[in-house]
Amino acid sequence: MSDLTFNKFAGAGLATALALAGLIQLSSGVFEPKAPKTPGYAVQAVLEGGGGAAEQADNPPDWGTVLPTADVAAGEATFAKCKSCHTIDAGGPNGTGPNLNGVVGRKPGSHAGFAYSSGMTDFGAKQPVWDYDHIYEFIKGPQKYINGTKMTFVGLKAPQDRINVIAYLRSQGGTLPIPKPDPSRAPGAAAPAAGGAAPAAGAAAAGAPAAAPAPAKAGAPTATGSTATPAAGAGGPAGQGPGAPAQQNAPMGAAPPAKK
Repeated sequence: MSDLTFNKFAGAGLATALALAGLIQLSSGVFEPKAPKTPGYAVQAVLEGGGGAAEQADNPPDWGTVLPTADVAAGEATFAKCKSCHTIDAGGPNGTGPNLNGVVGRKPGSHAGFAYSSGMTDFGAKQPVWDYDHIYEFIKGPQKYINGTKMTFVGLKAPQDRINVIAYLRSQGGTLPIPKPDPSRAPGAAAPAAGGAAPAAGAAAAGAPAAAPAPAKAGAPTATGSTATPAAGAGGPAGQGPGAPAQQNAPMGAAPPAKK
């Protein structure tokens, strides 16, 4: 390659580099970047079912009401998330977690052949059986409910999913009976407000018709308007009673009537 050819290629490359550098400087002058005051983006989280109203507390439901109507098939479908660690068949092997056949009503941390965490064995020393309330709270957030458990599952946040899964677990060898319905655990049940005392004795009920006045006795004078029955012998136009002396109405200075 001759020197002239090399110079041509070198000049073209240098010209290209200078053109790119000029375009970069020009674009940075036209489109000046502005750093945001607060780095990042504000993400507006939308809570499902919020609607601006306070959500109900996620307390264990009335098992006597929800279990008979729970969707066992839906619970089995949700349990598919657990099959990577657990088996459910009777006599099935342990996996990353213990076999769960008959877990409803079983003592926590007691399945043979599985090495439980100290957190689960401590829980089992305090809790005699896996009842509905404890399973409900545990599968919501295992590590939050039992400190030190090996179960790293994030949990089922929807209450109905947990109810359905518990109904499915109970159908797989569960020994815990369904309790009777408990109205005090029904959604919206509340105790009577304190201080709601009954109305005082003798107080008239609101809207009750007024009692009719007692009939007057025969021969007794009847009061009109706001006047009361006058005392015997009282004079005056508003309360003149029968048998009032005639001289009370006589003009002053007139002679009394002659006696017969």
